[in-house]
Amino acid sequence: MTETSTPSTRTSIPTSARAGLVEASVAVPTTRRGTGTAEGVDLLADWVRGRVDELAECATSSIWEQVDVYSTLEDRSLRSEVQSHCRQVFGAFLSSVEDRRDPERGDFPWTGRHAMRRVDLGVALPDFMKAFRIGQIELWDGILDGVAHHPETKDAALTIVGQVMRTIEVGSTAAAEAYLEAQQFQLADSARLARDLLDDLLEGRPPAVQPRVQMLADVGITEAGPLVVVAGSFAVNGDADSGRSSQSMLRSALNNPGRGLVVVRHDEVVAVMPVEPTGEERLLARIRAGIASLAGRGVFPSVGVSSVREGFLDVPEAYEEARLARRSLRGRTGVQSLSSMSTLDYLVQTHDRTARRLVRPEVRAFVQEDLAAGGTFVETLRQYVACDLNAKLAAMALHVHANTVYYRLERIAERTGCDVRRVEELIDLLLAVSLVTGSSD
Repeated sequence: MTETSTPSTRTSIPTSARAGLVEASVAVPTTRRGTGTAEGVDLLADWVRGRVDELAECATSSIWEQVDVYSTLEDRSLRSEVQSHCRQVFGAFLSSVEDRRDPERGDFPWTGRHAMRRVDLGVALPDFMKAFRIGQIELWDGILDGVAHHPETKDAALTIVGQVMRTIEVGSTAAAEAYLEAQQFQLADSARLARDLLDDLLEGRPPAVQPRVQMLADVGITEAGPLVVVAGSFAVNGDADSGRSSQSMLRSALNNPGRGLVVVRHDEVVAVMPVEPTGEERLLARIRAGIASLAGRGVFPSVGVSSVREGFLDVPEAYEEARLARRSLRGRTGVQSLSSMSTLDYLVQTHDRTARRLVRPEVRAFVQEDLAAGGTFVETLRQYVACDLNAKLAAMALHVHANTVYYRLERIAERTGCDVRRVEELIDLLLAVSLVTGSSD
């Protein structure tokens, strides 16, 4: 890719002489650019002007040698663009010299276009600025070559080096500002594209616009590949600024660069993530670790994860699964995947009003009163079931005496009219308790 550059035939000036010129230039005030050195300044400017193309080519070659990213980019037009940029900067320098004025921001109107190209190509800001500085060093070397050919311009060089330094100052500031502006524009454009793509997926529409199709491929989401949808939100919404900050941190915690789509959407963060060959558990472990890391920053989201689905056409259903899994947390922080939910938990989360009305009044009253008092009986019932109806094991889990568990079970039976020793009645009671508990949160 790298073009062959013609070796420079410029006469070198001794390093000690160059150092003396630079040191002396520091103490030279702007007023030195008077009639005494005007002819020398013009002579050096003419020298540089006659060699602008050569200087630009040498600067470009130095950039390719010293800044690795430029030589590794497979873009055929980049080298000519960089060379053109060098010529433009040298031209801005010459214009300010001819006009006997300091360089201005307006002398660099094309910087924004070059900055945008570097951002698009993935050139980092430090590399972009290093390339700019290399160009200025090449310009100064060209001036010193002029001094070597015209020794009578030595005093003028003391003036013109100050102009080079001011060109570097104004030009590098313009370059850095343009780069950051281009970077922000790219981020905003990328975020907008990601939101549009997610809207397509949630509506069940295969993306048809080329940028969205390309983004889908870039993040590893395919029409047939396994994926999950993640939906995260916060139970308590603070002020707008803190809410946006929390959403941004949640997005960062879920983000896996180059793998998946993560978008802040309304009051939640939604992610579509491809499932690697290593499986769902590894993905869930990474999600849980990311969410756990937010606690130290005072961010406590509730996150639901869908079951593994095949391809992006299943995203609408997967999104509903993720929201259902999140609701099962009932506002608690953490991660709940649909695949780890029991059938009972799933049925409770998908209940309707008719199911709640089927709960007998005495059961509803018992559960609501117990929850208001701390939920001792409800927790005992759940532990009893979790321990396979073994009261002694339930007592150990609850850190109470076995007789306490027996007493509580008797009280539950008295209040609800259900025999907890009969499986059918126990299941009915447990489902009713879950329905009432879920509707009361």
